[in-house]
Amino acid sequence: MANRTMQVVAARLPKAIAREIERIAAEEKLDKSSVIARAVDLYIKQWKFDEALRRYENGKITALKAATLAGVSIWEFLEQLESRKILVHYSSEDFIEDFEAARTE
Repeated sequence: MANRTMQVVAARLPKAIAREIERIAAEEKLDKSSVIARAVDLYIKQWKFDEALRRYENGKITALKAATLAGVSIWEFLEQLESRKILVHYSSEDFIEDFEAARTE
């Protein structure tokens, strides 16, 4: 994780999860906060990708917008579609929209 300004956030966790955090922290030689921050970072990345994929599958956004929302390149997004056996739907309107969006960046 990049060096960022941190904020304290409190959370109640089941004892089994708290023990796993302690075990991982000991194994990785990290403090518990770092383990939790890494886990939350991974969860947020996965949530963003899943949300982008859901919107894409429902036809709400183009592949380029989905990739941007997911925080991955268009190529990574298309590879994920292929690995999950999700059809790529890309109309001429989608192409024009993505082309215009790319031109303004």
